[in-house]
Amino acid sequence: MARSLSGFEYFGVKTLKETGYEYVYDAVEKPLIFAQTAAFLEVISEAMSPISATLPQISSRLYVSWGILWSFPEVRSHILVSSLVISWSITEIIRYSYFGIREAFGSVPSWLLWLRYSTFLLLYPIGITSEVGLIYNALPYMKESGKYSVRMPNKWNFSFNYYYAAFAFLTSIVTCLGRERKHSLNQKSIGQRRTSTVAPSLRTRFIGGLALWL
Repeated sequence: MARSLSGFEYFGVKTLKETGYEYVYDAVEKPLIFAQTAAFLEVISEAMSPISATLPQISSRLYVSWGILWSFPEVRSHILVSSLVISWSITEIIRYSYFGIREAFGSVPSWLLWLRYSTFLLLYPIGITSEVGLIYNALPYMKESGKYSVRMPNKWNFSFNYYYAAFAFLTSIVTCLGRERKHSLNQKSIGQRRTSTVAPSLRTRFIGGLALWL
């Protein structure tokens, strides 16, 4: 997972630098889709975080990855794709590094502890703004195309409007903002109280294990 995340960050930044933000999505599409879809396994296993903390975030990312970027090519060249890719990848590289090292050695170095519980103050607003902006920019194309909408009459006697569902999803994102921020701040307070140094007897194992893990 960490390699996939670092891979789409590398290709995204490289493309952004060489050809411009309009081509970032084309460069990262496959690793981006794979990484965000595979993250759903975390919700099933609950291996790293409580499901109440991970489900809203992963659901939002899956929706933006599949329901917006994959479904509506018109928004793939938007500059917000670049900020989305960078914020997602940096956040998750730090997160998976933190949990991987903590599980392997029982503790983490202080700099990684600081990154884990502090960078969200910058990266979370960038990521959520990018998600909301891309959904908003896709709305006209949803309405015009009618993609994924089900209209009456039909044999199921059922109707569904993807355009209005997107509005509902935007509302849910905004509603969850305060709760997610509060949860992150609580986690930061807990993390700052934890022992953040690696025991001297583990330093050699730490370096060697980290090299193998990467």
